[in-house]
Amino acid sequence: MFISISEHMENIRTGGRFVMPTSEITIDVSTLYAATGTAKLADLPNYVAEAKKQAGEGNAVKLTGPGPVWLYLKIAHALHGKALKLIYDSPATGEVVIFDHDPH
Repeated sequence: MFISISEHMENIRTGGRFVMPTSEITIDVSTLYAATGTAKLADLPNYVAEAKKQAGEGNAVKLTGPGPVWLYLKIAHALHGKALKLIYDSPATGEVVIFDHDPH
């Protein structure tokens, strides 16, 4: 892996430790059940599989959009150990960090 000079200088500035950049992935949970318009418990394994696919490995993931609490909870549980950081975002609360496993 090659890094730019500016990245190298930032590594020196931060004490020489190299931190792999992560991506922030936003998952609108309503898109998981958009085909039917209503989230259904019978389709929960499909919603979780799709959320895990979208999240990837080691990324910061933001969950947003309308959806039932049980869907948010199940997805959050499934992403623990897969996402580096999980954020819930809504107009009422703004961003709420659910977990953050970034050691820096």
